[in-house]
Amino acid sequence: MKQLVVYFSRTGENYNVGNIEVGNTEVIANYIRDITGADVFKIEPMKEYPHDYNECIKVSKEESDTNARPPIKSYLDSVDEYDVIYLGYPIWWGKMPMCVLTFLDHYNFNGKIIRPFCTHEGNGLGNTVTDLAKMLHGAEVKPGLGVQGSTVATAKNIVEEWLKG
Repeated sequence: MKQLVVYFSRTGENYNVGNIEVGNTEVIANYIRDITGADVFKIEPMKEYPHDYNECIKVSKEESDTNARPPIKSYLDSVDEYDVIYLGYPIWWGKMPMCVLTFLDHYNFNGKIIRPFCTHEGNGLGNTVTDLAKMLHGAEVKPGLGVQGSTVATAKNIVEEWLKG
């Protein structure tokens, strides 16, 4: 089974963590890559989210409220060759960032296994697993993993356990 880790992660000022140079979700994505040997694709918005936390949540709330699809820098040619796709994102306002939806709208995930994972500071996965199941028709969306952002540095064992399940 060919596997892919797709994720969006943000650097800068993070709630309850401070300024970070490697995003929390990217840390988890790298754990998954290291454990599974999966290919990796990072979702990068054309316009970076503000590094200031309060400005970032303001922008993300506006995007969520308007159901925006902010453009991203690049796409994979296809996801057809992958059987399992690990999908990672931070939780903003109980949801995944809208740039992740920009990516998802671009592909057909019929027949794929989707394993969502997120980083958060108290909301867990929010409604994202249910949202993904509704959005990705024909995909099998498995139970997700939520990791508190302030604990990612010590979460590799948690990720390993989730991958086994």
